[in-house]
Amino acid sequence: MQEKGQVKVNVGIDVLWRALAKDLKSILPTIVPNLVKEAEVLEGDGGLGTVYLFKFGPDVPNMSYQKEKIVEFDESLHQIALQVIEGGRQNLGFAFYKASFQLTALGDSETLVDLNVDFAIECQETRAPPGETVKSGVYFIQALENFLLKQV
Repeated sequence: MQEKGQVKVNVGIDVLWRALAKDLKSILPTIVPNLVKEAEVLEGDGGLGTVYLFKFGPDVPNMSYQKEKIVEFDESLHQIALQVIEGGRQNLGFAFYKASFQLTALGDSETLVDLNVDFAIECQETRAPPGETVKSGVYFIQALENFLLKQV
């Protein structure tokens, strides 16, 4: 299955890309500490094949951690995709879960973010109503925008 979302942010594409693709480990616990209390790189250099470990905060019920791997990374197209490889959503009944972000410049200080979430449900008890998979991605991008606007 696939869900799609789109959000326009008031941050230039280069700044947003750097935060999303290069500084994710350090920024994520800062912008949403209630959701992600800790992030670390288990392997890789931040590019294709990099594996992250995200330890969840108090506002994430039923999940303590999630490992994600960068499975798509194209700096020239400003495209990145992370796939859950252990824990987290897999423990909630997802057999497959991948979030893809495509950034498009709308001007010097505006970027359009297209979000695609591809997933497969392993069992009927999965706790993810339609729209919830994209909603978390949009929330993350908006939190990232707010953080970056305060840095200027």
